[in-house]
Amino acid sequence: MKKIIYLSKERGEANHGWLHAKHTFSFANYHDPQKMNFGALRVLNDDIVAKGAGFATHPHNNMEIITIPLKGVIAHKDSMGNSSVISAGEIQVMSAGSGVTHSEFNPSHTEELNLFQIWIFPNQQNVEPRYDQFLMDVSKMKNNFLQVLSPNKDDDGTWIYQDAWIHISEMDHSVELIYNIKKKGNGVYCMVIDGEIEIEGSFLNSKDGIGISEVEKLVIKSIQTSKVLLIEVPMTY
Repeated sequence: MKKIIYLSKERGEANHGWLHAKHTFSFANYHDPQKMNFGALRVLNDDIVAKGAGFATHPHNNMEIITIPLKGVIAHKDSMGNSSVISAGEIQVMSAGSGVTHSEFNPSHTEELNLFQIWIFPNQQNVEPRYDQFLMDVSKMKNNFLQVLSPNKDDDGTWIYQDAWIHISEMDHSVELIYNIKKKGNGVYCMVIDGEIEIEGSFLNSKDGIGISEVEKLVIKSIQTSKVLLIEVPMTY
């Protein structure tokens, strides 16, 4: 087993006034050669966007982009013709493929927006760009791993062009769950959204993370009521 711990207090940070961002991996002006990615997981940003502010239209290509709002709503527009609002409890996926432009704003004038933005390297290049969003069944997160993303179009949740899976769980105090690796050779990045957990002998608090590879399963125990995000990705891609 290999473990890499990413403490919340050690994340990169940028405060632009309208945007307060925490970066698990090197991003924009934050660069740490020891924190470039975890396998195919390239970006995990924890962003707080001010009321009425957001990201103007900008381009992406050949990246799988997953957005999970934790609080508030996102107004999304893109060059594929999509225009939608994504709320906490939903997940958004954009396969940038051969190229796409989009904008993301906080349309609320009363509430900040807090979101995770995740980038995963794809296993196919220059595919036709695609967009998807769906409402998660939060009742199925209770002391269980709710699958919200996979490589398979017919699976639960949405899908991307990579052998990757994302699960979310809301765990009561002292609950123990076992996560089985879906594909041999993959690793798992675990982020504590809220609470405190023990995972394979390591204790993590809110917004701490850990990357674990060279295992077949993980044992996670909640020290208190907790919410966790699991991102399983290939370690080679």
